[in-house]
Amino acid sequence: MPKIVDHTAHRRDLAGKAAAVFSAKGYGAVGMRGMAAELGVSKSALYHYFPTKQALFLAATEAMMAREPKVRLAQEGSESERLRALAQAMRADFGAEMALVFDYLRGKSRAEVREDAAMGVALETYEGMVAQIVGAARARDVLVRLMGALLLDVLSGGAVAAEDRV
Repeated sequence: MPKIVDHTAHRRDLAGKAAAVFSAKGYGAVGMRGMAAELGVSKSALYHYFPTKQALFLAATEAMMAREPKVRLAQEGSESERLRALAQAMRADFGAEMALVFDYLRGKSRAEVREDAAMGVALETYEGMVAQIVGAARARDVLVRLMGALLLDVLSGGAVAAEDRV
């Protein structure tokens, strides 16, 4: 009897595992052949689920963003306390995430970045988390401050804690 495969679940599982590979190796350092080997599937099986490396990266981004800290503190504490908690939650992986994003964006024009589905998913997720705390009207402005604070934290080696700057 043939094996019954839940293709949706398998695709989601591959995307989640691919996210870890992209995070560890970078976007430019791994091709579809190498990714298939890392995931323990054939290259043709990987192409069955993801027709391009960019499609795989989009699915991996969606998987990563689904795991981003959901602001469960939205009802507790002051706005500044909730923003600090969000900054602290995002801080742990921020440097690695930004390294991957910059690797992925290498060589893309601003117009290409604006149209990129993976970057749209990431921006929408981050802005949504902030909007839960400060509301939609202020979310973009606060996100700019938060991302700047997180980047400053990375560049200073943690000397300027992001959660103290939002």
